[in-house]
Order: sequence, then structure tokens, then C-alpha cells
Amino acid sequence: MKTFPHRQTVLALAAAAASVLSATSAQAVDWGGYFRTGPGATSKDSSRACYGLGGEGMKYRLGNECDFYGEFLLSQGFKADGVEYKAALMTNLYSNGTDTGAVDRGLSGQPATNQSLDHSKLGINQMYVEGKGYDIAPNTNFWIGKRFYGRADVHIVDTFFVNLSGVGAGADSMDVGGGKLAIAAFRSDSADSTKPGSRVNVDFSELVVNPGGKLRIVGTITKGDFTDGKNGFGLTAQHNQDNALGLGGTNILWVQYAQGSAGLNGNFGNLGANSGNKSYRIVESPGWQVGPFGGQGMVMFQHDKLDDGLGNTTNVKSVSVGGRGSYALTKNFKLVAEAAYVQKKPDDSDTQKLAKFTFAPTLATGPGFWNRPELRLYVTTAKWNNAANAASGANGLTGNADGKTKGTSYGAQAEIWF
Repeated sequence: MKTFPHRQTVLALAAAAASVLSATSAQAVDWGGYFRTGPGATSKDSSRACYGLGGEGMKYRLGNECDFYGEFLLSQGFKADGVEYKAALMTNLYSNGTDTGAVDRGLSGQPATNQSLDHSKLGINQMYVEGKGYDIAPNTNFWIGKRFYGRADVHIVDTFFVNLSGVGAGADSMDVGGGKLAIAAFRSDSADSTKPGSRVNVDFSELVVNPGGKLRIVGTITKGDFTDGKNGFGLTAQHNQDNALGLGGTNILWVQYAQGSAGLNGNFGNLGANSGNKSYRIVESPGWQVGPFGGQGMVMFQHDKLDDGLGNTTNVKSVSVGGRGSYALTKNFKLVAEAAYVQKKPDDSDTQKLAKFTFAPTLATGPGFWNRPELRLYVTTAKWNNAANAASGANGLTGNADGKTKGTSYGAQAEIWF
């Protein structure tokens, strides 16, 4: 298997962390994570293709993920002189195909020179320490490191519409005004060290505004700390409603705004983007579980105003509508289907359009929509227009330069979180 220089570093760090965590044997090490994996193909002599348009919330994932991905968390909590600590390390594995670890051995049965098919990458998603119980603020949680932070997603599109993750430091779980306050500062975590940036997030959540309903407000300030770096500002309002309309799930509504170098999700945007760059987004995502019938849906509208700083502006309007439903025929066998339509309209080119449908007989540990693991067989069919092909580059949406505007894929997938 092809050796990646950074892989040895990651494995060494993981081994060292496991050694440190196991050394404090008074507490058990927690193990958790997520992964998805499985084989797939596309009809008509083509490699497996997946169907979506560029941008957040513009690709529906059931039977439509061409990659392997996994993230694996080791963490341990312990207590010292009244302060509760936790150390966490999360590694990840990513491959853009099903060839993880494979080697082309050729006709001789020996590894062929420069013919490794392994495109997998190892990395570190999280590495941080947090503590609570300090005498100066006993109820506040303090943390430093690299971590997933403040995330809120729509699962069926694998998009975190709020995602404050990064390398930074902060304090959270502060009781303020009937809610919880969190403040954190981040530095840009980029390979391009010539364009660093700073970000501050203020996150006020858990504010009860109606029976079963809670409000969250997230503010973002960004700054590009380099010549021609720009400032930015973002604001998100998120409302969570439990058991909306008596359907047993949670409805989430986001209203978001960002300008300059801030991203709509509360993270960094383009640190060189001036204040003429503005984006607006509304996302409505209902969830339900009524007897054997469960599911999640989404409607999204986004408007981006792109300003190149030379007096030229482009407006892009994006629409995404779709949903996934599951119906349990038995405790462990359910039928799952997903349908979606996405559209993107730049004012200087043709409208991109794509529709997608997936059917997936599924084995699961229970009848609910969220029961995992799931073992699925699937068939996915999609149709799109020439503008969607053109926006995807010279090879088109399927990556095969075939000019096709429809396709069918099939395969099997396992998905689990633990």
C-alpha cells in the first residue's frame, strides 16, 4: 500500500494519545465515531457517479455518496482537585473511491511500479482539552485545541448550516438570561500560512421562547490578518421545535446572513472578500416519526451577492427541496426512499437544474428513522441539464466527459455512528 508521510505522523500521535489516556487507568477510555462504506457502480460502463450541484445543501446523500469516510474518537475524562477534565483525540480516514488500500499487482501477481490505487488520507479532526469546576467560575466549561464546535446540521444533505469548528479557545455553558452563553476565538487553520485570519463567535442558546421551542443566536466576526485581508460579520437565528405538529420529531428553522470575510455557517469565509459580498439563507427542516413512518425533509433558499472589488457583481440564487422517508415493515427491515430537486441560478449564466430519486431496502437495529447502523441496498437515478454539466467542469457532472444528462447508480452501503 502506498505510504503517505503524514500517515505515520497521525498513527504515532494516535498511539501516543492512547498511551497517555490508558496511563490514567482510574477512568475508562471512551470510544466512539462514525463511518460510511460500501461498494457501488454506475450503469453503462462508467465508474460510480454521484449527483448534486455545488454548494451547501445541494446534494442529497442517500445512495449518493461516492467516498469512504470514517472518524474515530478516543476521549477520557478525569477529576483532579475538584476540576473535571476531558482530553479528546479524533482521527479520520477519507477516500474518494472504493480503492482504499488496494494495490494493482498486474499479470505477474507482484505490485506494479507506481500503480498504487490507494487514494486514502488520514487526518486529525479533533485534539483538545476541556475543564470545568475552576474556582473562578465553577459552572463554566473552558477549552483549548482543535475541535468540532457549535455544529447544527440537516442529515439528509450532510450539511452543517452552523459549524464553528476550528483551532481556538473558549468558554461555554455560562448561565445568562435564561439561556446558555458561549464565547470562543479561533485562528484560521489553513495550509496557506501567508493568509491567516481571526474569528470570534458569540453563541447564545437554549432560550425558551414557546412551549417546546428554543431559540439560538450565533454572531460571527472575522478578520483577514494579511495585506488586503478583509473584515466580516455574520448572524444566525436558529429555532428548534420539539414534536412539531404532534409528529414526534424536531423542526429546525435557520435564518442566516453574512457579509465580507464571514461564512454563512458562522465560520471563516473568503478572508479576502470585501463588504460588498453578502449572503442570505433560509432553511426549514422538519423531522417526524409517526408509528413506523419516519423521515426528514428540507427546503432551502440562498442568495449570494459576489463582488470582485472592481465594480463587478454577480448574484446567485440557489433552491433545494427534498426529503427522505422510511417505513418499517418489521422491527429490523424498512423501506427507505429519498427524492430531491436542486437549482442554482447565476445571473450571468443559465440555470443549473438537477432531480434525484433513491430507493433503498434497509436492515437496521430498530424501526425508527434514526436507528443505526443501517445496511442498505440502493438504486439511485438522477436527471440534470447541460448547465449543470458545464458548471461541473470539462468532464461534466459524472466526471466522464460523456455529455450525459441522466444516470443511474446502484450499490450497498453501511452507515453507523457509535
